[in-house]
Amino acid sequence: MTRRPWAPPAAGREPAGAAVLAWLQDPHAPRMCLVSGPPGCGKSMFLAWLVEHATEPDTEAARRVHALVPLSGHSVRTVAWQLAEQLQVSARTPGELLTVLARDPRRTVIVLPDLHETAEPAGIEELACALAAFAHVRVIVETRVPSAALLAAGPAVMDLAAPQWTDPDRYAAWAASEQPAGHEAAIHPGRQAPVDLDDPASVCGADPVAITTAYESTTGSHGGLRTAWLRSGASVSRPQVPASRALVLWSALGDDADPRMENELGGLAREAEWRVRWRRVRGDVTPPWPGPVRSLSPCCGEVAGTVAVLDHQGVVRLVSDSDGRPKGRLPHPVPGAVAVAAAGEDLVAVLDRHGRLTLQKPPTASRPSGIAGLLQAGPSLWESLTEQAARHASGPALACTSTSLAVGSTEGTVHVVTANDAATPGVSTALHDGAVTALALVEPAEGCLLVYSGGQDGRVRLWDPDRDPLNTPIAERACEVTALAASPLDGGVALATGWADGLVEYSVTGTDADGRVRHFRPGPPVRALCVLPGGDVLIGTDESLIRLEPA
Repeated sequence: MTRRPWAPPAAGREPAGAAVLAWLQDPHAPRMCLVSGPPGCGKSMFLAWLVEHATEPDTEAARRVHALVPLSGHSVRTVAWQLAEQLQVSARTPGELLTVLARDPRRTVIVLPDLHETAEPAGIEELACALAAFAHVRVIVETRVPSAALLAAGPAVMDLAAPQWTDPDRYAAWAASEQPAGHEAAIHPGRQAPVDLDDPASVCGADPVAITTAYESTTGSHGGLRTAWLRSGASVSRPQVPASRALVLWSALGDDADPRMENELGGLAREAEWRVRWRRVRGDVTPPWPGPVRSLSPCCGEVAGTVAVLDHQGVVRLVSDSDGRPKGRLPHPVPGAVAVAAAGEDLVAVLDRHGRLTLQKPPTASRPSGIAGLLQAGPSLWESLTEQAARHASGPALACTSTSLAVGSTEGTVHVVTANDAATPGVSTALHDGAVTALALVEPAEGCLLVYSGGQDGRVRLWDPDRDPLNTPIAERACEVTALAASPLDGGVALATGWADGLVEYSVTGTDADGRVRHFRPGPPVRALCVLPGGDVLIGTDESLIRLEPA
């Protein structure tokens, strides 16, 4: 592809443009650059030129800008939300953002104009310095006068009032012509008047940065809206229609919220793609929140109508899929557990981070006794299957049906064993570049097994173990797959995919399907998904467990 040449910056700023491009491409340069100068010296116009060119699709990697957050009116929290949205990661606090970026070694260039107009300069300066401490991150900050905290980080400094950054002849020619307009608007967002923080309709239709800043500065509950808003993070601050924002807030309401809020938000969300059947969030007591979710699986057999919920401590709780009420727990926690899947014979398989698979029965499931119990004292069919599969498990991915089990590896291989061929070691195939991060198994018809796999490479693959896998992924994005779930539905398959940037995608395939893809962002990172038999979706995060019904 032929790259479009960069137009020179206006106002004779060619020396400044050459300097900032050289800084971007110099691996030994300071990782922070301060663009400073008094009001009216052209800082915003200069950065608008850089961002305009450096975000073009064909921009070479060394000159690319990946995120731009104009800081006017922002707090450090809203800056973190905006950066998470643009960098396609899920983070609701500055600390979460730093943790995610520390694990992602890809080059990242961030532009932060208008530090002098922010609502929280000290906090944003601290965040900018922490970002620039990563070897793979470059940060450009615009400020009128650099603070001692920023200068202590040892940045490159470009004071645009200094003569070396301007060609005087070109500046004179530019000044004599009609000066271009629009640069300020391109990099400085507009503001809105204050709104009623107790009114869901006002909140959902207002400027989200202003709402976040207002909620941060108050301690009142505002009927539960404040907690729901701050819990939802970048999901409410991203551009969207009020109905979608109302849906997110509805899904994040705690049981201590004003009861009227649920009805009001539900009414505002009428035009959204989903409706909330129920939700349990951190702090709920009636029914209780089941804790941070790491994995989900619908149960069948004697415990049908319940969902196995794995938490961060290896405890597997059973909750009712109709209202989230507790229905017991597995008798033995599994330290280091990473995935849970309901298997045949009323068993639940649990996978730990070392690749070990264990089987447990829910406490309400019946157990054979007497002669039948003695006859079944030896290794069961499922014990044999898990023993075979464990030899191939080295990642967090596990899925089961009533007759089959699949595990993934850190090398991108998926291994499947089935009860129908229990005497064989199963079948494997390589599906991903990098680790397999999520799996789903579904039997849409008798004798048919489909394997859906998600990977660190951002791809979702479909595989029938009796055939070669499809050559192309059925979905692909520039971030890791964190969760998959599938279920037979109306002659097709309902598939839900969770991504590392917090997005959930849902679609139904089959002869009568319309090909529509529904979207939802709960706010916290999506840890687990479950598609229930009727097509509803359970979404598990560190803060919530939400059941959504397609509208």
